[in-house]
Amino acid sequence: EVQLVESGGGLAQAGGSLRLSCTASGFPFDDYAIGWFRQAPGKEREGLICISGSDGNTYYADSVKGRFTGYSDNYKNTVYLQMNNLKPEDTAVYYCAADHRPGERLFAYEYDYWGQGTQVTVSS
Repeated sequence: EVQLVESGGGLAQAGGSLRLSCTASGFPFDDYAIGWFRQAPGKEREGLICISGSDGNTYYADSVKGRFTGYSDNYKNTVYLQMNNLKPEDTAVYYCAADHRPGERLFAYEYDYWGQGTQVTVSS
């Protein structure tokens, strides 16, 4: 059974940092692409980062370049989203997702499996 479990969300102040984790099981972690997404109330799910295990590349949406970093620990089957210089507009539910194909994947419809999400709230 494929499982993706996010953790690390919470409340942060503007300018602060948070690190989210996504621990995966039930599929060959090294071969999959893992994406980070977020969804704010009333908005569409937005792709942030894609970590492509099979080709070793990490892809970033323009909206988070320079502030967010994605990386993986293949021994722990875990990917991380380091978020720095947080802004109130970063407030959203953050999700990780897995897709069996390599390469850049920043659209929600491209992913096969999803975690349950973790809330991030940034106060001004």
